[in-house]
Amino acid sequence: MGRMTDMRPMLRWLLDSDPSLRWQVERDLADAPAAVWERTRSRVATEGHGARLLAQQDADGQWEGGAYFPAGFFDSPEAREPGQPWTATTWSLKDLREWGVDAAVLGDTAARLDAHSRWEYDDLPYWGGEVDVCINSFTLATGAWLGADVSRLVRWFPEHQLADGGWNCLAEEGDSVRGSFHSTLNALRGMLAYEQISGDRSLRESRHRGEEYLLTRRLAYRLSTGELVGGFVTEFVYPNRHQYSALAALDHFRAAAVLEGVAPDPRLADAVAMVRAARHPDGTWHQGTPLAGRVWFDIDVTQGEPSRWLTFLALRVLRWWDAVDVAA
Repeated sequence: MGRMTDMRPMLRWLLDSDPSLRWQVERDLADAPAAVWERTRSRVATEGHGARLLAQQDADGQWEGGAYFPAGFFDSPEAREPGQPWTATTWSLKDLREWGVDAAVLGDTAARLDAHSRWEYDDLPYWGGEVDVCINSFTLATGAWLGADVSRLVRWFPEHQLADGGWNCLAEEGDSVRGSFHSTLNALRGMLAYEQISGDRSLRESRHRGEEYLLTRRLAYRLSTGELVGGFVTEFVYPNRHQYSALAALDHFRAAAVLEGVAPDPRLADAVAMVRAARHPDGTWHQGTPLAGRVWFDIDVTQGEPSRWLTFLALRVLRWWDAVDVAA
């Protein structure tokens, strides 16, 4: 594992986890045979986090009766808890997809959402997406996974890409003409997932332009001043939902490079150094400040504790980077 020494104790700790994480550790760090990690992956739908979340699905295919927000969320502003609720349909499906649940387990969910789910914005139909780039990125990836018709969204991303190559959720309201780190990464992750699942490369050129937006900024800095774009860059948290960080960005670039069979871009080096610097003396990465908002249940540890998820993501990125870096 490159610069890392004896990984056996760390692997034992990481493998002692929910099936949603364990199968990825087996595949990407432990080099287990496909039959082993595929067997573990099949358990995600029947055990632990995956089973608990699937059990919350409504009869109409939604979670908590809403597309992006729970039903009735806007009816009583004074009763809202702090933060964005992470319990509605889009967030629940995003988790299940990223945990590796087989789409077949969801049955006719795509059709049920097509019939019953509408966006809180302008009552638009679910699989057509809406105007927010992050929402559309989650929907593009999830639609590809569930076999929905997301052709409108495939066209939407290149059409709404800004002149600098990025995306920004504020652009749709005319409040910005510049890309956002958060919005751009979410767009890239959605387009990459679409290509991974569907095999359709029609968004690759647009994705490459968006990746160049981040690469020219070395994943962390303002192009205008060279200053760190914000403290969120080194705030690692799982689940990160929509929030940008150097670790989340590197995880995307790793996955994109693996798909395309290319080496890491040297401009990722600063972000890699940030990930290395965040490692604690015990060899783990600790949970940052979780995003506020209602959840179905806790997925990872509380703030300040060693996080299996973050440690896995960081080790996977460093393993990929060092495999080329050390051999060079």
